[in-house]
Amino acid sequence: MLNKVILIGRLTKDPEVRYTNANTPVASFTLAVNRNFKNKDGNYDADFINIVAWRKLAELCSSSLHKGSLIAITGRIQTSSFEGKDGTRRYTTDVLADEIAFLEKKSAKSYDSADDNALFEKQDNNYGIPVDGFNPIDDDDLPF
Repeated sequence: MLNKVILIGRLTKDPEVRYTNANTPVASFTLAVNRNFKNKDGNYDADFINIVAWRKLAELCSSSLHKGSLIAITGRIQTSSFEGKDGTRRYTTDVLADEIAFLEKKSAKSYDSADDNALFEKQDNNYGIPVDGFNPIDDDDLPF
């Protein structure tokens, strides 16, 4: 069985970080993810997904993410329940983050050094340009 989620969206507010009794950091935030179709008004609706990150990833979220950050997340869905203050059973559905990719540069004021800029620069992949020593393969030459 497979439980894998990939999301791209923007944070609706700064991550909230708390610590367990064992002093393990846990970050939680909501990610706004646009749907891939327009509503009757011609606009894209969004889903608001609860994200939870643990340990070093939680610390990274705390120091690097803020409201409006554009990120990609891979993780898994986890459901749980708890008893509310009024005694009723409450259910939650969260995405537990395994990996987070930053999809845009940090604001200039948040950089500590110029070297950090290299981490967020868009990479030029040069797809379609032959690389020295390799010849392009014709589709007719493929064995399948």
